[in-house]
This record gives sequence, structure tokens and C-alpha cells, in this order.
Amino acid sequence: MEQEQKQMISDYVAAYNAFDVDGMLTHLHQEIRFQNISGDEVNLATEGIREFAAQAESAKAYFKERRQSITALSVEGDKVTIDIDYFGLLAIDLPNGMKAGDTLELQGQSVFEFSEGKIVSITDRS
Repeated sequence: MEQEQKQMISDYVAAYNAFDVDGMLTHLHQEIRFQNISGDEVNLATEGIREFAAQAESAKAYFKERRQSITALSVEGDKVTIDIDYFGLLAIDLPNGMKAGDTLELQGQSVFEFSEGKIVSITDRS
């Protein structure tokens, strides 16, 4: 099971990097819960595969290029935590003052939880 979980995460990250929303959805449970946490603040949350898909589709417009690189991975039962290096090249101006063409580089962590052979929860922290 652990190898299958690692493969699902690898597939998800590859699809994310390729702006392939359908690929991102492949291993997700219908009841997928997603949260993005920056600092100690939840700045995005979705419930269910439709909300997740809509958010993932709209987020594609923010970047000309984006890349998550997995730098570490640990497994604890039905929970897998990955450390990532993130790079994004902005396609649009953002409300925080960043401009199209600016690069966003950060380190973060994503926690994937599994149920019924699918990813049921993703929490991104940066």
C-alpha cells in the first residue's frame, strides 16, 4: 500500500506541474478535502471533488510556469507527508503586489491522507 500511496502522490505532483487538472483528479476521493495554509492562516479550503477541480482549473491562470519538487517523503499509516521546493512564474498581477513575470519560490509541506485507496485530504503548508 505504501508504494501505491507514493505513486499516487508522484502522479498528482506531475499532473500539477503539467497544469493537468484531470490528471490531478485521478487519485482523489469524491469527498476530497483541501486546505492551503500560509503561516498559521487557512487562505483556501475546498470540500469535494467538484470544488477542488474548479479551484485547480482557475489557479492555472495565475502561473506561466509552476513546479513542485519533492525533497523528502515520510509515511505514517494512511498519512504521507512530503517536503517540497516550489517555483512559480506569475502570469498575472496579484493583490499582494506581486506582478506578472515575478517568480515565487518557497519551501513547503503537503500532507496527503488516504481512505478507500484514494487521496481523501490534502493540506499544503508554506
